[in-house]
Amino acid sequence: MEHSDKFFIIHYAEVGLKGKNRIYFERKLARNIRLSLQGTGYAEVKRLHDRIAVYLKQNTDITEIERRLHHVMGIAHFELVVRTKKDVDEIKETALQLTKDKNFETLKVETKRTDKSFPLTSPEISSEVGGYLIQKTGTNADMHNPDLRLWINLSHNDAYIYTDKLQGVGGLPVGVSGKVVVMLSGGIDSPVAAWQMMKRGAKAIFLHFYSYPYTDKASLEKVIELTRILSESNYRSVLYLVPFAELQQTIVTETPAPFRVLLYRRMMTRIAQRIALLVDAEALVTGESLAQVASQTLPNLRSIEAVAEIPILRPLIGYDKVEIIAKAEELGTFEVSTLPHQDCCSLFVPKHPATHATQEELDTAEEGLDILALVEESMNGIERKIVSFSYE
Repeated sequence: MEHSDKFFIIHYAEVGLKGKNRIYFERKLARNIRLSLQGTGYAEVKRLHDRIAVYLKQNTDITEIERRLHHVMGIAHFELVVRTKKDVDEIKETALQLTKDKNFETLKVETKRTDKSFPLTSPEISSEVGGYLIQKTGTNADMHNPDLRLWINLSHNDAYIYTDKLQGVGGLPVGVSGKVVVMLSGGIDSPVAAWQMMKRGAKAIFLHFYSYPYTDKASLEKVIELTRILSESNYRSVLYLVPFAELQQTIVTETPAPFRVLLYRRMMTRIAQRIALLVDAEALVTGESLAQVASQTLPNLRSIEAVAEIPILRPLIGYDKVEIIAKAEELGTFEVSTLPHQDCCSLFVPKHPATHATQEELDTAEEGLDILALVEESMNGIERKIVSFSYE
C-alpha cells in the first residue's frame, strides 16, 4: 500500500517504563489507535522502536486523525512529520514548505542525527537549514524562546522534519489495567471519575440505577449520552441499566428514615458487585468526593463499603467541586451532566440524613430486609446496552 510522505509519530511515556511487559502495552496502544481511527482512511498503524507510526494515504483527513489521537489514552505527545531524502538541499526546501503557512518572527532549528556517517554534524545541519529559512522568510534566529521550532531527525534511510509537538492525554492504554464497574449517576462527578480510571488503563463497564416511574426517564437518556462521550476513549462500552424503584420503596417502608440514602448506597454496592462478577471486573468506581454531601463523610463511606467484597475506587476523593467541574467541561460531559433530571438517590431523601452512621447501625437497620431477594429482583430487571462513540 502506497503511503503519503506525511505520517504521525506517536510517543508514549509510562508505556516505555514497563520492562518485560512493554510489548503488551505497546500492542494495546497500537490496537486502541486503530480503534480510534476507524473510518478515517489511514493506511497503517505500525509499532517501531520506542514509538508508533500512523501512516497515511495521499488524501487522508489529517485534521480528523489529529483530533482523534488527542483522545487516545497512553499517548504522551505526537507529531506530523514529513519524510524526505537525506539531501541538504531537499531538507531545506521541505523545511521551507513546512513553514510557509506559519506566522513567526523568530525560529530555531534542532537536528538529531542517528546516521553518524552523514557528512554534516547536527549543529552544522541546523545552522545551514536555519540560515536558509532566515534568508527566505526574513525572520531571525532565537536559540532560547523562538516563535517557531523546526526539528530534523536523520535516520540511516531518510530525513524526518516537523514543526509541532502535539500534546496527548498521557496515562496508560485503556484495557491494560483490567476492568472496573463505574456507577454512573448522570451527575457531574461520576463521568469524570470514569475518565480518570480510563486514563490509568482501566476498561470501564458502566452501571446506572434508575427509579422510573417515580422519576422521569431523563436520567436514562443522560447516562446513555455520557457513556457515548466517554466511549471516544473507552471504545465499545457496555452500559447496564438497573431498575431501583421497588427496592427503594422497600427501604422507605421498612427502615429508619435517616439511614435511607446510605442503605440505597449499600444495596447499589451489592448489585454492582454482582455485575462485576458477571463481567470479570476487579473493582467498583464511584464519583464520591470527601464530605461533598452527607453520604460522603468518612464514617458513612466506611459504613457503605463494609458490604463490599472488592475494592471501591474513588478517584475524585480529594477533589473539590470547582476542580471536578473544570475537568467535566474539558471532557465535554458537563453540559450533559447539568441537564435537569431526577436522580434515584435524591428520591425519598429524609430531611435530616445521618452523617456519621456506623456499620453496626446500618446492619441493624437492614435486619428486616431480605437482602438476597432484593438484589436478585433488581438483577432480573437489568437491561444491557452497547454504546459506541459516533464520529458523524
